Amino acid sequence: MTERFELARERIQGMQEESFAEPDYAKYFRTCAEFAGRMCELYDWIGAGNLKTAALEELQARNRMLYEELFPENYENSFLNPAYAVGLLGEEMGRLLSGIYAKIRGMISACYARDLENLVIYLELFIEVYCRFREAQEEGQGLPEPEEIQQIYYWFVSDYADVFTQKRIREQLDPKACFAADIVRNADLTDLRYLYAYGVYVSENELGTARYMNGLSQEKIQLLADTYTEGYRMGFELAGKDLGKKKTAGVYYNLGFERMMRQAFENFEKLGLSPVVPGRNAYGSKSPNRQYEYDHKDDQALILDKAYVNRELDVLRTVYEENKELAGGYAGPAVLEVFGEEPFAPASKPQACVLNEKQQQLSVEYVSASREIQRQYILPEERSFTIIAFPIPEIGDKFEEIFDQVVRINTLDYQLYQRIQQTMIDVLDQASYVEVKGMKGNRTDLTIALHELGEPKEETLFENCVADVNIPVGEVFTSPRLAGTNGVLHVSRVFLNELEYKDLSITFQDGMIADYSCANFDTLEENRRYIKDNVLYHQDTLPMGEFAIGTNTTAYVAAAKYDIGSKLPILIAEKMGPHFAVGDTCYSHEEDLITRNPDGKKIVARENEVSARRKEPGAKAYFNCHTDITIPYDELGELTAVCRDQSRVKIIENGRFVLQGCEELNKPFEE
Repeated sequence: MTERFELARERIQGMQEESFAEPDYAKYFRTCAEFAGRMCELYDWIGAGNLKTAALEELQARNRMLYEELFPENYENSFLNPAYAVGLLGEEMGRLLSGIYAKIRGMISACYARDLENLVIYLELFIEVYCRFREAQEEGQGLPEPEEIQQIYYWFVSDYADVFTQKRIREQLDPKACFAADIVRNADLTDLRYLYAYGVYVSENELGTARYMNGLSQEKIQLLADTYTEGYRMGFELAGKDLGKKKTAGVYYNLGFERMMRQAFENFEKLGLSPVVPGRNAYGSKSPNRQYEYDHKDDQALILDKAYVNRELDVLRTVYEENKELAGGYAGPAVLEVFGEEPFAPASKPQACVLNEKQQQLSVEYVSASREIQRQYILPEERSFTIIAFPIPEIGDKFEEIFDQVVRINTLDYQLYQRIQQTMIDVLDQASYVEVKGMKGNRTDLTIALHELGEPKEETLFENCVADVNIPVGEVFTSPRLAGTNGVLHVSRVFLNELEYKDLSITFQDGMIADYSCANFDTLEENRRYIKDNVLYHQDTLPMGEFAIGTNTTAYVAAAKYDIGSKLPILIAEKMGPHFAVGDTCYSHEEDLITRNPDGKKIVARENEVSARRKEPGAKAYFNCHTDITIPYDELGELTAVCRDQSRVKIIENGRFVLQGCEELNKPFEE
């Protein structure tokens, strides 16, 4: 591999002396060659031990050099921007070469992970594309056909699928396979140079978080870590799953939280689990440009076909089989999310890659099949998870005050919420359906049909959810009956998976999405495509997989006080009003598992008419997605349980809890 690296480096250097007749293509290849040359130098520089000896200023300068092309002020005139690339290189070739440039930026993480193989194969991809252009020029052809370049890229991705997938799965399962865990365990966290050892973009958010963590008492760090890992442990306990048979836990976090993570590592080890940091996607930082990521989210359109899907699935199956012992020991993810960045409303660029209808179907099929393969080796009935969220400095001048408030929210008295929520469930278990209506411009008008209890003294429809897998408290939720679930769900403004939706409206007919719209873009077509791509995940329809009532009024009032509602993650936002999930139920692939509420009643509303098809050979029972949409209390006019005798019991009216026994939830509004 070293010899291939030296040959590739030599060829990259030689490009500097060669010329192209087409000036725009000359500019593209010069840009990419300069980047590739810097990556070769970076690999050697890291190998010489400079990450440990370089001054903070040099590390920061190098970090900026890696990412400055993506900064919004530079991105408009970058070949990484498909609009710019298409403008200079033409529609087909511009889109393709922009995608290839984005792909070879994987060299950055290869350098920091000391993965010479990945670095070399990215270099060789660029060289092969470059040489085909040189050949075409020398043969008098001018430019190669886009199909020729597409085939080079296609076979690169296909041929190396086994290499990339093997590494990705090993990083997910093997504690020895990812270097990030070593940073958490061994770095001097008081020396902020450690942040630059990951190779990801480091902003003031990460630096500020690390400084803040370093200033906390050990007692506070212990509280943060204990809340996180105890939620993980409780998830197994409450679901009746045996944590003792597991060996590893997947740890996801944002740069700057390493001090908390180091304590969490110790906690996991006391539970008999070795922490795994599952590769580049497990340690996050502020994006240098979210528009860049949005522009390239569908770059698989460049290569996606049936043969490629089959190749990926064959490789995935083989890799899991080779690592089945590691997979069997994996307990599930423990996720620390962050929030506080300015809301992002993407621009829709016609030059960006878009999946055609056939590719959308292939994408859906691939996700479904790959998840099924994963479930064969990481059994859903044996794994669990936890998610917790904290703010980052970008949230505003009152960051430290907001952080303390979030800690308070994350550690609320779960027994109090458990008791109040049980009062709510006792009423809901008597209902045949629930009516939800909006107010103050919110056009929501929904009827949610509920399942029928066979043994009311022993069974319940709603799960009493406090702070275990989903921190913070609290909510009650169920899987609605689809037949009879009808109406319009409307929210004036909502953020789903970090994307903003304005005036989002979804119409349900017998529990399935029948229509949808928003007001983000100028045309109905653009708005519908935005929703189909990012909420329906290219599918024609989805069921209402969950109906829930969030009870965390403390979080709601804090969000209003600090004006951070638009920045909260769904993890917290879903606890701040009734919410509805489109996609699979919360019990996806665990419908036959028996779980109980704290009162001992068995939770029986675990499936709907779609997931019930899982018992039919070849039937589509799952959609492999679940997106929560919350109606905030101040837009909620009424939430009423309608009993089988048609008597009506109001639970929420004009944004306040009116059910007897739930009055405590209104206290934060009065503070």
